[in-house]
Amino acid sequence: MRRYANEPAYVLHRYDWSESSLILELFTREHGRIAVVARGAKKPSSNFRPVLLPLQPLHVAFGGDGEIRTLKSAEWQGGQVMPTGEALLSGYYLNELLLRLLARDDPHPALFDVYAATVRVLSGEQPQLLQPALRAFELLLLREIGLLPSLDLQTATLAPLQPQERYALRAEGGLLEAGEEDGRASLAGPQWHALQLALDDPAPFDATLRAVAGMGELKPQLRAVLHYHCGVPTLRTRQLMMDLQAL
Repeated sequence: MRRYANEPAYVLHRYDWSESSLILELFTREHGRIAVVARGAKKPSSNFRPVLLPLQPLHVAFGGDGEIRTLKSAEWQGGQVMPTGEALLSGYYLNELLLRLLARDDPHPALFDVYAATVRVLSGEQPQLLQPALRAFELLLLREIGLLPSLDLQTATLAPLQPQERYALRAEGGLLEAGEEDGRASLAGPQWHALQLALDDPAPFDATLRAVAGMGELKPQLRAVLHYHCGVPTLRTRQLMMDLQAL
């Protein structure tokens, strides 16, 4: 039976498996999204109970060759507190995107680093960075899994973007000249160029975090693209956030 140790990981979701055990969906740096069973994790005396929390950096050891591996150990790496309020819901939103869009056992180490950086922002005390961090993560996630077109060319024609024109990102057509149906959900050519440069930066998360500042028109475009590829009209975490706001 294969065994792996000292693997950086985050808990994405947990399911009851028996009266005392859990099945966990983990996002690991070198193995991607995996499922593991944590035997006895629900027992009051279990060492897993205080550790297996979402949005907390872990090092795990696991083994097995099947679809569901066995969790051997998990150690909290510390360094950040659990997000609260809107930041906590935003963290659950990140997890839902990864669960819906990543195949199991498909490593994405660069995306893991972006996720870790985003969670650190959510755990910090700079609420003004929350929305830019989410936009940066969404862009880098779509690029990592091959669903984001080049942002410095029109997708259909490969024609260069014109500085005086506005363009919209669509799920099926890519980056196109904005029409009346896009309303205000579009960006000018130079803004898309700036985003592409940020994505190509050696430190893409930090660069994209800076680039998206003030681009409120980006949010509805990315939301529509993500919903399309997730195959749902509204993500569960977004619906929960809207329900809470309505209260």
